[in-house]
Amino acid sequence: MNVPNAITLCRVVIALATIAILWLPGNDMRITATVLSALVIWGDGLDGFFARKLNQCTKLGAVLDIASDRVVEMMYWIAFAVLNWIPVWVPLLFLVRGTFVDAIRAQASEQGFTAFGEKTMMETPLGKFLVASNFSRFTYAVCKALSFCLIILAQHSALHTTILPTVAIVLVYISAAFCVLRGLPVIVEGRRLMSGGGSAP
Repeated sequence: MNVPNAITLCRVVIALATIAILWLPGNDMRITATVLSALVIWGDGLDGFFARKLNQCTKLGAVLDIASDRVVEMMYWIAFAVLNWIPVWVPLLFLVRGTFVDAIRAQASEQGFTAFGEKTMMETPLGKFLVASNFSRFTYAVCKALSFCLIILAQHSALHTTILPTVAIVLVYISAAFCVLRGLPVIVEGRRLMSGGGSAP
């Protein structure tokens, strides 16, 4: 257990505590959950920073990072749907997309490919832009991060009747659209890997 992996696991624990807080009444709980959510999001970049800084980049760390991202993401979407803050199709969309994309990426990994970087499994310019480009990855991450925080904050009694709930749900829909747009190229271009037609660069 190194520092980056410890941070990764702490993110999951903090996210679990945050989800539990969502069921507690009071505006203070909404603010607390928003702050903790921001901490969870910040931790996603922190583990990568320490992995590079301490030269502790490992295959286990990469797997834990992806797994924790999926777990945290689904916890939030499912909790929001259960609380009736977002439509139920949103977590279902992320679940289906994530399951198929992760399965294809696991197959690609066995053949020496990666999701991003020089050995990315994406071959077409459009696929590389939507899936592997820093712009696409950053924009998608920011949309989800803002969605998580603003959906919670929008439940604050002083903000519930403002424009904030509308902004929050629009960001959820944008995140869902990104989810589909970034998943389709993986599924389409991943067919050659599933049939054994790919070879590592």
